[in-house]
Amino acid sequence: GGPRPRPGQEVSVKVLGALEDGGLVERDPRLTFVPGHGDVVQALELGVPTMQPGEVSFFLAAFPYGYGRPGSRRCARREPDVPPEAPLLFEVTLLEVRDSPEAQPLPPAVRLRLGSQRRDRGNFHFARGDFAAALSSYRLALRALDGPAAAPPGPEEEEELREQRVKCLNNCAAAAVKLERAGEALAACEAALRISPDNGRALLRRGQVGPAPPPSAARPSPAAHYRPLLSSQLLAEQGREEEAAEVLRRALELDPASKVIHAELSRLVKSRSPPARP
Repeated sequence: GGPRPRPGQEVSVKVLGALEDGGLVERDPRLTFVPGHGDVVQALELGVPTMQPGEVSFFLAAFPYGYGRPGSRRCARREPDVPPEAPLLFEVTLLEVRDSPEAQPLPPAVRLRLGSQRRDRGNFHFARGDFAAALSSYRLALRALDGPAAAPPGPEEEEELREQRVKCLNNCAAAAVKLERAGEALAACEAALRISPDNGRALLRRGQVGPAPPPSAARPSPAAHYRPLLSSQLLAEQGREEEAAEVLRRALELDPASKVIHAELSRLVKSRSPPARP
């Protein structure tokens, strides 16, 4: 018994997930998350807040509330693969409810773990084309990384925190580009550059935004989503073509062999050239 989880509280649950044929695809003796943060499938996000500690519930989830239309590859706690559009039956035991640790001072190592968990979930959403959910997860990752620390980080932890912040900000920019939010993308790039002035990815993306691939194009791998394969507009759309060209030149100094940067800079220069007279 006990009260149901309140918004912002952290829960720990025991989870078993099975396909319609009874095949077990998910098993976690203690899964910890904050409902509403997008860290788990919708069936758990929506179902667990209705439970009381110690309660056992069964949730029959249509595919939008499970692993979606694409399904999911196996992972550390899940095998075999979840097929596309697969409904799932979850058996869930609510083990514990407590206030979220993010508002409390935490050791740097815990901050890094929370940030990594949120960023991984953002990558999960991004790979499935849910860019709004991805952006939300990346912002939550930044909040975890920037929270109060119980002790000053050591030199290695400080460097890792810095690197993780830059990665999350670049991820935010990539998701904002997909959502056609040029202002948000530019702000995220500039925040990344304030932390790491020579970050090549932030420099390139700051001068760029890209069109969606044609429907016939092969779906890129999740890693490819974060490569700078974007065409210029973030600054150019705001009439800042010279600044866009300058950041691309700076990125080229950091990576002279990059064909992507060469192509983007060439395209931008040509777009600014007056048309040839007949």
